[in-house]
Amino acid sequence: MSARWIEVADGVHVRRHEELDLSLGLVVGNDACLVVDTGGDEVQGAEWAAAVRAVTPLPWTVVLTHAHFDHAFGTQAFLPCPVLAHPNCVDELVIDGAEDKEKWSAHYKTENRPDIAKAIRDTRIVLPDTLVSEPTTVDLGARIVEIAQFGRGHTDHDLVLRVPDADVVFVGDLVENGAPPAFEGSFPASWPTALAGVLELTGPDTVVVPGHGDPVDSAFVAAQRADIAAVVDLARELTAGSVTLAEVLRDSPFPADATRRAIGRLTGRNRSGR
Repeated sequence: MSARWIEVADGVHVRRHEELDLSLGLVVGNDACLVVDTGGDEVQGAEWAAAVRAVTPLPWTVVLTHAHFDHAFGTQAFLPCPVLAHPNCVDELVIDGAEDKEKWSAHYKTENRPDIAKAIRDTRIVLPDTLVSEPTTVDLGARIVEIAQFGRGHTDHDLVLRVPDADVVFVGDLVENGAPPAFEGSFPASWPTALAGVLELTGPDTVVVPGHGDPVDSAFVAAQRADIAAVVDLARELTAGSVTLAEVLRDSPFPADATRRAIGRLTGRNRSGR
């Protein structure tokens, strides 16, 4: 798979993958390194691990920003090592992991990409062994990485990583660059609050690394937060009967398909999305 490096700060790297426009992270300290997400299957995970080893031989710790296949299914290639995640990430991998393997394997088979379909199908899902339910830090040697969770957003377990000395923040799929936010299975009503937490970590020069797309700045995050809040407000108006669905789709800052998914999480039978 085609991929390239971006060094966003000294010793802080982003691996940009053409497939799914995926961004994976690497933070290098004096004594250890930290790997942010592991890719979508064991093959991609092995390629990612080899790319990390081309940068540094230091021992690694893995942090999963969330449980979705493209961020969490490549972990086997990094073992043995500590694997950090939110407790709900473990739950989702246990409950939905096998179904996600079948779903995405079928997706790539339909796209006539049997190599990726097989890689996903053959992947061994690894469960994180170190749970992060409170703010914590990882000491890499002369460099600290802070890890926090700001509530439900893209999932109910999104982890955010901050590298204070480099002014870089990794946010997983709480932010999307180049595509609308992925609302399927999300919590749109509380997502703006999660992004408010992210913004508290940022300044005008902060580099924010989304789960997909090139790095962005705090202004981009603020704008996406405002757009998600606007869709939440439109859904409330729709529920109250003050606007029609056609008007919601017209006024939404996102394409119709994404807006429908967000509305579905906020209304009707999908009230868990609140």
